[in-house]
Amino acid sequence: MKRSNRRNTKIRANKSLWNTGSRRKSRAHRFRWIRRFPFKVALCILGLYLIFEILTIPFLSIVQLPTENPTETALMRQRIDEARDKGTTLNIDHRWTALSSIPRHVRMAILVSEDGTFYSHAGVDWHEVQASLETNWEQGRIVRGGSTITQQLAKNLYLSTSRDPVRKTKELFITWMLESTLSKKRIFELYLNIIEWGHGVFGIEAAAQRYFHKPASLLSREEGARLAAVIPSPLRHRPTESSSYVIKKKELILRRMSAR
Repeated sequence: MKRSNRRNTKIRANKSLWNTGSRRKSRAHRFRWIRRFPFKVALCILGLYLIFEILTIPFLSIVQLPTENPTETALMRQRIDEARDKGTTLNIDHRWTALSSIPRHVRMAILVSEDGTFYSHAGVDWHEVQASLETNWEQGRIVRGGSTITQQLAKNLYLSTSRDPVRKTKELFITWMLESTLSKKRIFELYLNIIEWGHGVFGIEAAAQRYFHKPASLLSREEGARLAAVIPSPLRHRPTESSSYVIKKKELILRRMSAR
């Protein structure tokens, strides 16, 4: 009898512990959604914000790009606003020229400098993106970009120089649209005609006239390499300067061109 009573007491104790544990698990399961609620709300808000940002993309303008040449870009407007904030006025020098009028060696200089796989990728060079991420991680700061010519075109035409993730998401979406709508030849022509080459200087024709006092069609091999050298930092460096940065970058571009 004593053994039976002890066994029954032990069983009741085990049942009590099991019931207590079950109630705790049930209560934890019941209130689990409360812990997840803020995360779900944040995801919904982020999703709605991204959808709103995508809806602000000028789809009609992109559709017109195969036949119409843009006379103004988001980057031009940004530079004008920045100058106004400083109490000054910025005069935009922008002149259009056909891709066929730009010498092959000048086009090659820009391709080897900015996007060597331009004609083979679909808008984004994922190998370059990975290499850039690894380099920037090692350096602890952004020292290398991974944007293709199409991505730069998307940013200059419709976005800004901001590095925030939302802007980058829009850039990728616009890049996909540009690659889907335009030929590579047209993308390159647009890029060369709107890219920034100094304070108020936009497009290769304006740059050729400003720095070398000649049309883009007459640019030499070295002049093309100099123009390509300053594309990453056109407000800091001029193609005609003799700084170590421009000289080294120019020589690197010329060596890459000779290797092709």
